[in-house]
Amino acid sequence: MLRTLLAGLTLATLLGPAQVGAQDLADLDYEHLSFRGFGFDGGYLWPTRVDPTYSLGMRVDMGYAGPGLRIVPHITYWSSSLVGSEVTELEDRISQLIENQTGSPPSMLDLGTIDWRNYVIGVDAHIVWDSLFDVLTYGGIGVSAHLLDGRGAAIEGTFVEDALDSVTAGLNLHFGLEYPVTPRFRIYTVAKYEVTSDLQYFHTRAGWQIMTGPNAPGEER
Repeated sequence: MLRTLLAGLTLATLLGPAQVGAQDLADLDYEHLSFRGFGFDGGYLWPTRVDPTYSLGMRVDMGYAGPGLRIVPHITYWSSSLVGSEVTELEDRISQLIENQTGSPPSMLDLGTIDWRNYVIGVDAHIVWDSLFDVLTYGGIGVSAHLLDGRGAAIEGTFVEDALDSVTAGLNLHFGLEYPVTPRFRIYTVAKYEVTSDLQYFHTRAGWQIMTGPNAPGEER
């Protein structure tokens, strides 16, 4: 999946400039970032270790830091349950730990359903170019912090819950499309592949953005 996303991102980057009419975005070179708008989106992701689930997110458009380089901070939230194999492995490890400490195997251990909540705070760098039919195309990389919170009735207040709680760094590759419906309103989609030390996931999102600042040359319809 990661290879497919990388190949798509590379192909789009190579082909995109050939489709640009005015190259306005590629000529931008702003000296200062400034708040230009905010957007909300919903999505769906396919992670390792937990079940596929929905997400909610918000992004902030900070404008361009260089030629065609847009900076977009964002926050995302999702929650899902650990897959059965992960819970079983956790139960086996706890049973083995108890046996090592007491010298005898414990009775049947059932941890029930364990949820993992993820609060993501990150910044994406978009390489943006204008293409056919007034569509903006963008791709790039991003960095993020993931605040993972484990929850479950059987593990509440235990070392197991503490072990599932973590703060970890993440890295993503992304590719998206954006359409300015009006000068003050645009819709967008984005596909991401996110990698952290605890899990990986492919994430698709769609949303809308309100522009509070000026559009850059080449962003207009």
